Amino acid sequence: MLFSVLVTLILFLALLEFNRMGLGEQRRSDQWLSAFCGAGLIFSLHQQRFDLFLLLLTVALLLISLKSLFSLPKPDLNQIIPQLGWLGLGLLYLPLLLGHLVLLRQLSDGTAWVFMTLLAVMTCDSFALFFGMKFGKRKLYPAVSPNKSIEGGLGGLVGAVVAVVLMKLTFLPQIGYLEAMVLGLLLGCAGQIGDLFESLLKRGCGVKDSGMLIPGHGGLLDRLDSLLFAFPLSYYAARYWFGS
Repeated sequence: MLFSVLVTLILFLALLEFNRMGLGEQRRSDQWLSAFCGAGLIFSLHQQRFDLFLLLLTVALLLISLKSLFSLPKPDLNQIIPQLGWLGLGLLYLPLLLGHLVLLRQLSDGTAWVFMTLLAVMTCDSFALFFGMKFGKRKLYPAVSPNKSIEGGLGGLVGAVVAVVLMKLTFLPQIGYLEAMVLGLLLGCAGQIGDLFESLLKRGCGVKDSGMLIPGHGGLLDRLDSLLFAFPLSYYAARYWFGS
């Protein structure tokens, strides 16, 4: 239960940061409403009540829609669609993806899988940084993230594979060597795509960092971006591929 409470708090702060990044000072009450509703979804995932998750998500979207419809003074009709779109994206992007961390933790060997995902993503980031600085020449996706290179991306995949193989040798012996390498490649790809997707959102919002919660390291989303895409992959791999 304590783990789920911690995830709920992280999700609440991340949603506030996400909404502030996209909406600034606009619709502040809606930003808080979205953060509270999104964080509340974790309770249903902790209980593994997916019907309740769907109910709460539906209620959250209806509340935000009704508040926009009957808000006073009248809303800016030129901005209402992108604003509602951003709030709706936040309710799917963060609770739905980060919520898989709670589901992953509840599996029979969930703690090991959570640790493996964290290790794979962090090792991927470290190897990508090293290989990018040492060998990087060709840009990976300059329109979204101009500092990332193809060489760095490939190095990151190597790091993720190394991390998963180490976990296979220690805490997850049920994973075969070939499976560990495939899973490492998938997690490395997922982590880097998650990073690029958040960079895309920041570019669209015209900001360098998602927030200033962590001095010198940007916002909370800047630390979560890679993990958001990796946790769902780990959960479905653990449950349906390896039968945890």
